[in-house]
Amino acid sequence: MNYTRIESPVGPLLLVADDAGLQQILFVNGRHAARPDPSWKNRSGSFKETIRQLRAYFAGELEQFNLALAPEGTPFQLKVWQRLCDIPYGETISYGELARRLGNPNASRAVGLANGSNPIPIVIPCHRVIGSNGKLTGYGGGLPIKEKLLALERKQLSLV
Repeated sequence: MNYTRIESPVGPLLLVADDAGLQQILFVNGRHAARPDPSWKNRSGSFKETIRQLRAYFAGELEQFNLALAPEGTPFQLKVWQRLCDIPYGETISYGELARRLGNPNASRAVGLANGSNPIPIVIPCHRVIGSNGKLTGYGGGLPIKEKLLALERKQLSLV
């Protein structure tokens, strides 16, 4: 497993990948502060494209990532994470709506748990899922980061 650490407008991020692709983006200063596993190798060179795309996203120049992803999860989690990538840039949906899109309108709690387990935030845009009342709900990096990501996307859309 390889990793690198980068600075971003939402704080330092730890990128983790193997030969199959990007496995994790961890918030170094998030709710659960992330540190590299001692068995991982610090290889920033293998993250050039990921870093380029993240910088372009934060600069408002990229709305959809095109990276090899290799998240690990249950079949249900993988299905939820795939559907998250269908939420357009700058838009939000509720957990209930995401459950409906998955064909199981009664699964909003399970969808919320899968959303909260997303190992590749930002790239797999779990920040675009909000409560049914329109309020922001939990986020692995903390609500202030979720708010910043949504504000970044809204600002970029308003400039178009």
